[in-house]
Amino acid sequence: MQDSLEASEAQRREIEAEIAAIRTDRGKLEAALVETTRSVAGTEAKIGEAEARLDALVGGEEAIKRSLASRRSVIAEVLAALQRMGRKPPPALLVAPDDMLQAVRTSMLLGAVLPEMRAETEALSADLSDLLQLRQSIAIEKDGLAVDAEKLRADRQRLAALIGARQSALTAAEKALGAERDRAMELAKQAATLKDLIARMESEVAAAARGAEAARRADEARLAAESAKSPEARRKLALAPFKDPARLAPATSFVETKGLLPMPVSGTLQRGFGAPDGFGAAEKGMLVATRAEAIVASPCDGWVAFAGPYRTYGQLLIVNAGQGYYIVLAGMDRINVNVGQFILAGEPVAVMGDGSARTAAAVALGAAQPILYIEFRKDGAAIDPGPWWAKPELQKVRG
Repeated sequence: MQDSLEASEAQRREIEAEIAAIRTDRGKLEAALVETTRSVAGTEAKIGEAEARLDALVGGEEAIKRSLASRRSVIAEVLAALQRMGRKPPPALLVAPDDMLQAVRTSMLLGAVLPEMRAETEALSADLSDLLQLRQSIAIEKDGLAVDAEKLRADRQRLAALIGARQSALTAAEKALGAERDRAMELAKQAATLKDLIARMESEVAAAARGAEAARRADEARLAAESAKSPEARRKLALAPFKDPARLAPATSFVETKGLLPMPVSGTLQRGFGAPDGFGAAEKGMLVATRAEAIVASPCDGWVAFAGPYRTYGQLLIVNAGQGYYIVLAGMDRINVNVGQFILAGEPVAVMGDGSARTAAAVALGAAQPILYIEFRKDGAAIDPGPWWAKPELQKVRG
């Protein structure tokens, strides 16, 4: 226990030294954030897959144990018969020499029963061999899970320190930020819809208004720059829009990122866009079941238009991606970015809870695990996010 504590403390000091070295280099800090978030998501997915395999192995073990228990009497008969006669039955005449009729009957009985006993014995042997292999596989999976869990713990510790460094550099005017948070909470209580909330935030909260203005200027600047670029240069930029971690605006338009966006979390798709929502309408977003305390990353570049609790959504994050596009993420336990802040695709923005908070999405599914709600909006209306996801990521989220 003491060795573990000392190792954890040494790891913490190493992380602090690393962050101190890159704190003043925004590009390196953002690159470390995105890379660590990717590592956390990969480990979370790996743990989820291992847990599924482990559940299947344990289920197989229980099935074999039930099968063996149901044949307890057969096992007893086989063991008793083997104990009495060994592998070959003795000649019937030697068993009962004084009773020829009984000897003949015994011989006939053993001749009929022994093949069945041999078959039962072989079946039992196969079951016991399978049980042993299953237990060995279970032990291997548990060892692997322990290693992955330790890696996840270390990555989360590093990520928390990186997030702290990022936010400390952004919250120098903490007093003004606190006042804007209070105003945002008031607007969240008053706004009846997401469209209304976005409009109120960007007209009445200075940080959100600055973000909206920055998005508008970025759209204009990008249009002017793209008109001067060759088609080949535009194509290369569209294929790698997230390459520069020091960017302060999206490198390309949101519409050009179709098929390139990473999923914000590792999990299992529970309900897709357009599916029946259980209340007679169609689902406006996606519902993804996640691990407890899963890290949520921004799926795109953009400016935070809202961050905080909203109605039955739980913790709600709205990202202005430019060109009238907004990304809505809801159901998290805590958000670690501020209104007006520019964030990168793949950058950590929130953390899921343990599933105890009953958001509308979780209640609709009757889910015990945390549920992340994802919605894409264009000019105030919900749109299908499917075309935007990078295909390998979409396959992962579908499990």
